[in-house]
Amino acid sequence: MTSVPTSRRALLRACARLSAVSAIAAIAGLPLAAQAEEVLRVSAIPDEAPTELQRKFAPLGAYLEAETGMKVSFVPVTDYAAVVEALATRKIDMAWLGGFTFVQASIRTKGTAVPLVQRAEDAKFTSKFITASEGIKGFADLKGKTFAFGAPSSTSGHLMPRYFLGQEGINPDKDFKNTAFSGAHDATVAFVQAGKVDAGVLNASVWDKLVEQKKVDTAKVRVFATTPPYFDYNWTVRGDLDPKIQARLRDAFLKLDAANPAHKEIMALQRASKFIPTKAENYKGIESAAHAAGLLR
Repeated sequence: MTSVPTSRRALLRACARLSAVSAIAAIAGLPLAAQAEEVLRVSAIPDEAPTELQRKFAPLGAYLEAETGMKVSFVPVTDYAAVVEALATRKIDMAWLGGFTFVQASIRTKGTAVPLVQRAEDAKFTSKFITASEGIKGFADLKGKTFAFGAPSSTSGHLMPRYFLGQEGINPDKDFKNTAFSGAHDATVAFVQAGKVDAGVLNASVWDKLVEQKKVDTAKVRVFATTPPYFDYNWTVRGDLDPKIQARLRDAFLKLDAANPAHKEIMALQRASKFIPTKAENYKGIESAAHAAGLLR
């Protein structure tokens, strides 16, 4: 075997190192789609218990991975404001937002956040006022009572109910004996059922789900009023996300069909009949309500 002079071996090693560095640099310069793995970071406002959010997202995440060719990672957050901030600071790529949190995200990102799709149900969303008190029949009976909203930034658990209470001549800050924020829709039901408050409000979808799952005693807790409809939830992406990825995500959602057995679990967990395109203009009414309720300055 012919020996390689020491100086030549050193030169070969140096060339090998240079080739490796060049290869890494070349890969780094490729667009995301050409790299080994893309990760789509997704989050959601914590409007229900964390375990429930994870359960609802799991099959949808697997579907989006198959449809986009990207790895999908769910990023849990502690509160509504954290989702808005994470989207604005590019720590997540897509988020399940309520109408009010979309407005906040739009303001925080200077109008660059893009609402992709919403459920058909979100174009006519409502909130349910509930109580376990026999003395509460309507809004006028709430005066002097204790009351629970959901989270402060919740569209259906605070903003729109507060706005519609104002339309009924009720000022929560003055007319309620005490106002609490439960933090989530299912927690509001628990507050009312346990007698921690006289009444509360939550979104209609979660109320219907809890009734179906027999997680609320309807012999004790009842709905005494429902808000007029309004636009609510949507899937929003950060504005600088690759337009091709945005298009793939939008198409994936629009392909979901409740009649397709392969999509049945996803749609049931999302409580959706179908997904439809949406746009920022749909949420101007939410923004106006937020200003009227004093929640936006």
